Amino acid sequence: MLGSLLLGASRVPLVRRAVSGVPLTRKVVDRFVAGETTQNAVDAVRRLTSAGLTVTVDHLGEETKDAEAATQTADAYVALLGALSGLGLGDRAEASVKLSAVGQALGSDGGKIALENALRICEAAHAVGANVTLDMEDHTTVDSTLEILRALRHDFPATGVAIQAYLFRSEADCRDLAHEGSRVRLVKGAYAEPASVAHQSKNEVDKAYVRCLRILMSGAGYPMVATHDDRLISITETLADRFGRSRGEYEYQMLYGIRTDKQRALAGAGHTMRVYIPYGDDWYGYFMRRLAERPANIAFFLRALGGK
Repeated sequence: MLGSLLLGASRVPLVRRAVSGVPLTRKVVDRFVAGETTQNAVDAVRRLTSAGLTVTVDHLGEETKDAEAATQTADAYVALLGALSGLGLGDRAEASVKLSAVGQALGSDGGKIALENALRICEAAHAVGANVTLDMEDHTTVDSTLEILRALRHDFPATGVAIQAYLFRSEADCRDLAHEGSRVRLVKGAYAEPASVAHQSKNEVDKAYVRCLRILMSGAGYPMVATHDDRLISITETLADRFGRSRGEYEYQMLYGIRTDKQRALAGAGHTMRVYIPYGDDWYGYFMRRLAERPANIAFFLRALGGK
């Protein structure tokens, strides 16, 4: 119930202003967000990759309503990828892109604008040997996102996409995407979705995640298993053994600032462990979803507000 309230609050301007205006919020945001500038993101990439981790970087922002702002977001990605070029990381560093941040929500031309901006980002990533993965947003954007994915893959076949297991449609989407060369990030889902399109209970979401995971691990694509749950990690290892996957044929993904010890342990055991690094000044929506996901995150926030 509290998680649903927080997800709803993530879209309320009044709540946004109130939370953003609390000085100690910054202390908590710093746990989940690498910083506001390109240099902050580069510093985080350098620190994590030097520790044996791989990364994907997200320039924060979503639901852009202005074409110029969408272009500026794409420009920010191009600048970031250019700044990473000197590190020689190749596919150890990639970009994660929310299509709504690059124009998807701009009316009838939104898909075209988002595709044009995403192509620029993919071109910049390709130039430095990196890949791009499209983040998935609420259920109303899924068809558009998959359509843009198909267009991007004509020239950039390694472009990945996130699939949210809690949506009823996601098992079918996973079957469609579990083909040779297809990179799929499987997440549980972090938007407040109606019961008509998504599982609501944690138990049902977990079961749906495992069903989707089995489809991806048994397929010919490259699964990117985004979870902090030890039980799901154990199930992943069981499925990898069952379907004869080596550790180079799938990877784990976790969020910046969450379960850092586990991240290092997985990397130390020879797994590809990719950390999702968000940066930028438009952090509010991302921050609220992180609070909604886990009670421990809310407790951390409240302790910070209390000065403890």
